[in-house]
Amino acid sequence: MGKRTKKVGITGKYGTRYGSTLRKLLRKIEVSQHSTYRCAFCGKDSIKRTCAGIWNCKSCRKVIAGGAYTLSTASAVTVRSTIGRLRKMQAENP
Repeated sequence: MGKRTKKVGITGKYGTRYGSTLRKLLRKIEVSQHSTYRCAFCGKDSIKRTCAGIWNCKSCRKVIAGGAYTLSTASAVTVRSTIGRLRKMQAENP
């Protein structure tokens, strides 16, 4: 079967509606939410989005809370690094 869309990808279902800029933004979101992610517990690429913010690993059956469209958000990464830094500082100064 031939390739149906060359440029628009998954947002071809919207046709010419909503404007090209919004469709490009939506394409980025939809591609990230439908892709599979690597599981931190079993190491396989088997985490899929169940619903908004709920991610499920089909291999080890773990359920993970994450972002609405991606498994890990930018603010979550910042918080994780800050907590690690504060724990390290606390361990150095008893």
